[in-house]
Amino acid sequence: MTRTWVRELTGWMLAVAVALVTAAVVASSPRAELLFRDGDSLIVALLSRSVLSGETLDWAMSSVLFLPETALFSALRMLLPLRVDGLFAVSAVLGILALYGAIRLVAGRAGEGRAPVGWSVVAVTVVGLLATTETSASRDALELASLQLTTTYYSATVVAVVLSIGLTRRVLDGSGRVVPLGVSLGAVAALSTLTNPLYAAWFTAPFALLSLMFVVRRRALRVLAVGLLSAALAGTGLGLLLRIPFAAWIANTGAGYAQPSLWRESIGYYADLAAQRLESPLGVLALLVGVALLAVGVLRSIRADGPSSRMVALASWVFPLAVVVGAIALGTHAARYLQPIVFLPALALVASPRTLRLPATVRRTVAVVAAVVALVLGAVSVPRLAIAASEASGDPDLACVTDWVDASGRTGAGQFWTARLPKLHLDDPAQLVQVDHRLNGYAWLVNREDFGVGEVTFLLEDAQSVPWELPVSAVPDAVVDCGRWSILDFASTPLPLGPAHS
Repeated sequence: MTRTWVRELTGWMLAVAVALVTAAVVASSPRAELLFRDGDSLIVALLSRSVLSGETLDWAMSSVLFLPETALFSALRMLLPLRVDGLFAVSAVLGILALYGAIRLVAGRAGEGRAPVGWSVVAVTVVGLLATTETSASRDALELASLQLTTTYYSATVVAVVLSIGLTRRVLDGSGRVVPLGVSLGAVAALSTLTNPLYAAWFTAPFALLSLMFVVRRRALRVLAVGLLSAALAGTGLGLLLRIPFAAWIANTGAGYAQPSLWRESIGYYADLAAQRLESPLGVLALLVGVALLAVGVLRSIRADGPSSRMVALASWVFPLAVVVGAIALGTHAARYLQPIVFLPALALVASPRTLRLPATVRRTVAVVAAVVALVLGAVSVPRLAIAASEASGDPDLACVTDWVDASGRTGAGQFWTARLPKLHLDDPAQLVQVDHRLNGYAWLVNREDFGVGEVTFLLEDAQSVPWELPVSAVPDAVVDCGRWSILDFASTPLPLGPAHS
């Protein structure tokens, strides 16, 4: 028991080191744009602040509600004396740690000749390695592993999918706790579907296909396979029902994203993203790692040492394949929908986590050296990550905007990509209303209570802003230069807001 406890603790310590290294590298690259400044990436921080402030909540959300992410970020906000960028950095580390915990569940129980902890660390290290090869500032790039470090791009759903595979493995392992594990699977499916229906496409639908394979080929597993599938389907259905009370918050159900007639354009879109990814050596490296993992998954699904190992091995390549085919068949055009292609293949490493066939002394030496290197790298990554977060907070252009708006005591407006970052950092986010270029309220990932102000007395613009078409003829009294932002001051001519739309 003592050795098991020590082994598990060591695994978590190494996972912390991997998470710190990964977060520090990504945060120190142009990819930091997605961690600290991207308009979409700020929704969880904005929603968390709104919830904790006690203000009236009338949020216009996308099809994703970000409930687990917001709960975690709110807890961090209450517990840690950090600025928001520091919280983003901590969240990035926790995103990788949560993935490790889910992978450890997938790896199964320890036993003679098995090393699930060690292989779980290797698997999460591979995901971290893939994340460090991603350096683009674009949210649309086919750089998907690093999205796990953000608070927005479905990190909770990623963990939930891996967790669901882990629960099914534990049932197939014959742990004797079939009912509690089945209930847990249903609960994970319900919560995940409630917060993000994409869970159904990433887990429920592919798992239905996989379950059918087990039912047809393995009569002895028929009852377990049907039971697990029933739990997943029931949980997914319950999650969809639980979304009904949130209907007023859901400005887009996501149904419009499915356009099957555009499947040819979808192929071209994803092919272009893949070609762009392969233009850099790091992209080629990521491709080679991904192909190797898929090959391992296929081999282990053929040579599996039991049904639970075979299920995990199959999931490592069947699920990603199903997701890609499904995304194309639905005519989608969003790289983030393909995230399973980077984190699920790593599960091939824990499908059959056998101890390496090396002398015990050699194994211990290799493990100790690897652990020391990982812990040292993790330790030296802490100040690097802290510096990256500090640099994000010390943006002089942003400070110019927030200082001016805070001091003005007035309410202004800005377009989505322009206003999101300053809005988050203001003393009162309601002082910056989100609008379109015609000054109509833009109700998207924002509290619609902001639009109650009726009129604004300044406009914020930058290079991303569409030229204004104001509802009244007006010339700004002054233009305040804040680097990449400009503040158009209309103090003498208040501008009326138009009707809100999403």
